[in-house]
Amino acid sequence: MFQALSSVLLPVILVAGLGALLSSRFPIDQATVSRLTLYLLSPALVLNVLLKTPVKAAEALTLGGAYLITMLLCLGLGWLCGLGLPGLSQRSYSAGVGIWNSGNMGLPIALFAFGQAGFERATVLFLASFVGMYAVGPAVYSLGRTGVHPLDAARDILRLPAIWATVLGLSLRLLHVTLPEGLLRGVELLSQATLPMVLLALGLHLGAAGRPRLDARLWLASAARLIGGPIIALLVGRTLHLNGANLAVLILSASMPTAVNAMLIAREYNADVDTVAAIATLSTLLSVVTIAVVVTLLPVLTGQPLHP
Repeated sequence: MFQALSSVLLPVILVAGLGALLSSRFPIDQATVSRLTLYLLSPALVLNVLLKTPVKAAEALTLGGAYLITMLLCLGLGWLCGLGLPGLSQRSYSAGVGIWNSGNMGLPIALFAFGQAGFERATVLFLASFVGMYAVGPAVYSLGRTGVHPLDAARDILRLPAIWATVLGLSLRLLHVTLPEGLLRGVELLSQATLPMVLLALGLHLGAAGRPRLDARLWLASAARLIGGPIIALLVGRTLHLNGANLAVLILSASMPTAVNAMLIAREYNADVDTVAAIATLSTLLSVVTIAVVVTLLPVLTGQPLHP
């Protein structure tokens, strides 16, 4: 399992590291990079996954609901980690703990741990994570801020193309409409650029900001993400009577480090980007140990055997 994790983490560290090196040597407009990812590449990834992944409706609703409940509880845990800090900084701790990496880490690790059955269920959670990230994430930074009306916060959410890409993808699936091959290939091409660009965005920020501070609160938030997340997922899964592969994949997903997209959303809403980036970096480095522990415990906790 350590070998499998290293094969997933090494590309993540390599791409982000190259972005950090580039940003430390040349001035780069990070806002433009973030917006390219947020408004163009991420929606293409959502649409591509929705159109190409076989998802059973009943199972998707159950797993998606469990994911969203777990996410909300993790957002609350992150909020507690930021107690006593100014509003936007506390919200950044909430996002750092509550928005995790279900995609470029969660999917391959689920495949390594539980085979194709695990991968298909992890894909459902990946879709739920996009809906949650782009619906709940902006709300974390918008609702409750001075001068921000709830309707304005709702408009902020609805202006994100990922939400509309989700609606479009679901509508096409329900209506059994197939897009022309050329259009599908264009969407797929854009989607393939998403994960590298997201990791480059993290590296660009770290390179420009320098070495992140590692104070006690950041260690606490990283522990809340990597240890508190799977514990919350276990409790939510048991409460909703999930078992076997469904419960195992939910717990595994919630043990992933902070998603870099949380940093992109923080940048778009002028929040504490440094804090989210630091939690994402620290939790990613620590996750090579914590995920291995979680995977080792999953057969005992869920009765789901690991993939041979």
